[in-house]
Amino acid sequence: MMHIILLLKSIKQGHNPALLFLLLFIPFNALSSNNTQETGVAYQQMINQQWLYLEQDLQDVGAVNKEKNWQPVTLPHSWNSKDTLDSVPGYRRSASWYKRHLTLAKIKAKKTILYFEGANFETKLYVNQKLVGEHIGGYLGFEFDISEYVTAGENEILVRVSNAYNKNLIPSQKADFFLHGGITRDVWLKQYPDVYLQDLVVKTPKVSHQQANTTVTFSTNTLPTSADYEVIASLYAPDKTLIETKKLSQLGVENMTVEFSTLSAPKLWSPDHPNLYQVSVKLFKNKQLQHAITENIGYRWFEMRANKGFFINGERVLIRGTHRHEEHAGLGAALSNEQHRKDMEQIKEMGANFVRLAHYPQDPEVYKAANELGLVLWDELPWCRGGKGGHEWEQNTERLLRAQIKQNINHPSIAFWSLGNEIYWEEDFVGGGRDEVIMPYLTKLNSLVKQLDPTRLTTIRKYYPSATLVDAFSPSIWAGWYGGAYDQYEEALTTSMKKYPTFLHMEYGGSSHVGRHTETPISSSGIAGGQVSVSEAMNQAIVKSVAKDSDWNENYMVDLFDWHLRASEQMPNFAGNAQWAFKDFGTPLRPLNPIPFMNQKGLVDASGKPKDAYYVFKSYWSKEPFCYIESKTWTHRNGPKEGRNVNVYCNTEQAELSLNGKSLGVKTNDKSIFPAGGLVWKVPFISGKNTLEVTGFNGKNNVAQDTLAITYLTGKHGKYDHISLTSTPLSNGNMLITAEAQDSKGNRVLDYSERAYFSNLEGHGELLEHYGTPTRSSIIEMASGVASIEFVPDENSPATIEFRSQNIKGVYIVIDKK
Repeated sequence: MMHIILLLKSIKQGHNPALLFLLLFIPFNALSSNNTQETGVAYQQMINQQWLYLEQDLQDVGAVNKEKNWQPVTLPHSWNSKDTLDSVPGYRRSASWYKRHLTLAKIKAKKTILYFEGANFETKLYVNQKLVGEHIGGYLGFEFDISEYVTAGENEILVRVSNAYNKNLIPSQKADFFLHGGITRDVWLKQYPDVYLQDLVVKTPKVSHQQANTTVTFSTNTLPTSADYEVIASLYAPDKTLIETKKLSQLGVENMTVEFSTLSAPKLWSPDHPNLYQVSVKLFKNKQLQHAITENIGYRWFEMRANKGFFINGERVLIRGTHRHEEHAGLGAALSNEQHRKDMEQIKEMGANFVRLAHYPQDPEVYKAANELGLVLWDELPWCRGGKGGHEWEQNTERLLRAQIKQNINHPSIAFWSLGNEIYWEEDFVGGGRDEVIMPYLTKLNSLVKQLDPTRLTTIRKYYPSATLVDAFSPSIWAGWYGGAYDQYEEALTTSMKKYPTFLHMEYGGSSHVGRHTETPISSSGIAGGQVSVSEAMNQAIVKSVAKDSDWNENYMVDLFDWHLRASEQMPNFAGNAQWAFKDFGTPLRPLNPIPFMNQKGLVDASGKPKDAYYVFKSYWSKEPFCYIESKTWTHRNGPKEGRNVNVYCNTEQAELSLNGKSLGVKTNDKSIFPAGGLVWKVPFISGKNTLEVTGFNGKNNVAQDTLAITYLTGKHGKYDHISLTSTPLSNGNMLITAEAQDSKGNRVLDYSERAYFSNLEGHGELLEHYGTPTRSSIIEMASGVASIEFVPDENSPATIEFRSQNIKGVYIVIDKK
């Protein structure tokens, strides 16, 4: 009841209730929020709601509250969620302010802390107009002790965050991704008693199938001044049953250690069986619980064996992986925990067992999901391009590396600590890319990692002098994209395995523009006169490559991935590979792409919708039965009266394809056959509407189905004649505006690929743009004669939507919600 009285009192005094956060010491079961955690006297509350945002780069904190343009926001938040993809070159690289009011009841705890899971990239915190502190660096958590700055009653929190250019911070400004500014992850308010637990590290120094040892180290923020304290540490099995409890009554040391008894026959953690034990450490004073910390742990061990591959728990495991950038359509880097989790679940659903976190530490929810789902992680220091800097750069880099390992050391899913990516490229400091500058410093970083965590493997990609320094190494191989042809992939793997004994392959693939199709994709032998080497060319402007000299159709990428997977799945002693990248993401370096400023190498688009290539991986890796007819966006085809080949991707033993209800026969899935494991049918389409249906079988059991409607034109469409602009209602209440290139007879012109420009002339309603997806981009190349954009109509006023291209001066459609 008391907290209600205080809230009413605050409202009566003129405070805005939407800006109040009421913090009271009440029992945990009385708190309604799932984001509140009580651990004895201490507890913490997520405070993502009720923030205000000011997009002004002010230096004087006194001037900040005089501004009137504060906007309500919910964290996580980035001011670059849309401007990275608009038609104006560049994106906002500056500072902004965040404000929140905390109304605190009588403060019982001795310590009050604000914890930020991440803010990019330089952060200053003010409480009640006083500077508390500053943090430099992005992608990692940090905290401020605000105990001496808050009082009972209302307190003002002001946070200044900047992503302004700073060449002394990694990653380099020349990295191939956007450096989103803002408070991009969750914020927590934590309260502790005068003595509390911290720095919990769980080590498993000896693990085998027969037994495992567990050592727990931790400390307290200060040494207890009395003998009334004790610590109880407990180990729980994956089914939550208690295994053992240990008690410490003498707390006279800064770093305390608990060794549990040897565990017999542990349930080991692996991608197929992500068994998680739990360690709990509780601090008591006079038998009363003060604070508790828990960690989920896994018993496992990782190895790279020279010329033998990658091993988990003594068994060879083929790395089947992808890469993840922390980005989503319309959000930039400010994803919710639910979205982080969804990405990882979608990767696991594809059948992957590995994720390289590119090119920086990611949200805590990502590691939690990997632990629980069984995804091996490559956790990367954000040294991405730029070469090596001076003393200030070194201090920032080493501090971030230490913080990264300290923050993530307990996650059983992490197998690799990566020291960086393409670190010598595009140097920011004169001479900073030279080997004699980089190699000694890289050796220092490798030694630092081994000192902080000797149990895991160090690695790096595309810095060749370090190949014998780190435990695992990846060169650059882009067979069939930036160089060579995809039929050179097997040879490239064989050569690399001989050259680098602990070789694994990070980054391969290429870009695909959703909906763009061809009956004649570039073959396995590549472009005529193309670059011979499969290594990435330093200067793409002077070589021929599929990346530079093709139309990025989906069919080619399906073939390329099919070939790569067929090779890697059958390569003896190969450690494995990871495709680049799981999801389309934004980049300042690619303004002329079919979707401007988007890296379109994803297996899913920027909103997470699968492309065709996603199902190729699923056909090799997934255990859940499925079939997929290529392709849901290939709904119009031209060709001879005898029809066209149709590929079907299944993971079932056999599949049967039918056309308009008539069976075209049953085929056996054989992954040694290219393409599609032999599931290719010559389909005698009729002119007009056709329906394809596939059924997948395991034995005699019908276990998977898929259908596809296709409009087929016998012969070939004519030349472009006009644009047809139409609107279709969507289930969310919006309209899909579609521009279709047609010939004089109304047939779709499939080879029409001009860049389309959509605009809303009156401004009534809203075009959904700057998301970087195929239907939420106002500037986009047409794909097989079609481009679409989603529109939110105005309830009261009609809108006129215009379509333009370089050669089309305007086509219009009126949308009237009434």
